[in-house]
Amino acid sequence: MALPQSVTLLFYVIAWYVGNTFYNIYNKKALNQIHAHWTVAFAQLVVGVIWCLPIWATGIRKFPNLKSSDWLSLAPIGLFAAASHGGSVLALGAGAVSFAQIVKACEPVFAALVALAVPPIETKPALAYLMLLVIVGGVGLACVKEGKGVEINMYAFGWASFANLAAALKGKMGKDITHSLKADKSKNMTAPNVYAVMNIISAAWTLIVVAFTELSTIQDTWDHTVKDAAAACKKDPNGKGCFTANDIITNIFLSGVCFYLYNEFAFAFTAMVGPVTSSVLNTLKRVIIIVVTAIVFGEAMDKNAMIGSGVAILGTMLYSLAEMQGKKKEKGH
Repeated sequence: MALPQSVTLLFYVIAWYVGNTFYNIYNKKALNQIHAHWTVAFAQLVVGVIWCLPIWATGIRKFPNLKSSDWLSLAPIGLFAAASHGGSVLALGAGAVSFAQIVKACEPVFAALVALAVPPIETKPALAYLMLLVIVGGVGLACVKEGKGVEINMYAFGWASFANLAAALKGKMGKDITHSLKADKSKNMTAPNVYAVMNIISAAWTLIVVAFTELSTIQDTWDHTVKDAAAACKKDPNGKGCFTANDIITNIFLSGVCFYLYNEFAFAFTAMVGPVTSSVLNTLKRVIIIVVTAIVFGEAMDKNAMIGSGVAILGTMLYSLAEMQGKKKEKGH
């Protein structure tokens, strides 16, 4: 017997939120342990590939029936998806999870700019553009440290902004292509399969980045990391620097599982309610992640950071609501 839609949606949201929160925890632990962040990003995507292949092979889900031309049309979108994931991982590795999440709240700013710069041109309601100023103001306030002035982790800020731009381009350029593929029932491109296919393409693109950045040094990085961790364990078995090779593998694996699952549930939720409602809940999700990870990792947030993050997140939610109202008015006409 099918569950009521409200129950299904509630399950999707809970699974999405829990998965995303645990992803941030395991991901940050892995990034703190080994400084090969593109490799970590790639390994997380590979976990997703390993997850979906048996599901297709056993017939639990129908295998996507895509032609070579379909894969080629999805390749640029997969590139932007890979860039968005990689940028987010590097931002989280460079600084506090809370700071990366605050900057990630600027996603609508990049989406609005891309909508105006990349044809076909899309405009937003005036109130939505006004909310962009609120978002930017909130992020700016979060970067002002009491008694110290403006203090920005530029590496984390840069990669988080890079991820935002890539996500905006993915959304803009991928919307029509994925919709057309999903509309053709013979291709079996359901919401879960769309994400699975994008995950495979993203993994392939990320492997190329790894090959040019970290592949030649990954063995040395691994050996030094394990050696330094073992030395730290001898000094203080309970210290932050004490961990084993299995701890690194476990954190990467669990972050990969959580990453794949939370995205799959988020895709399923978006397919049922639409992108605007999903965007609102994605904004509220950041509050939970910031609070939980601040507790887990002991990330202190001063008053400006707390107020600024609140303003930025509120602005993002209001932007989404303003966009929703604008679309309703367009349909009314």
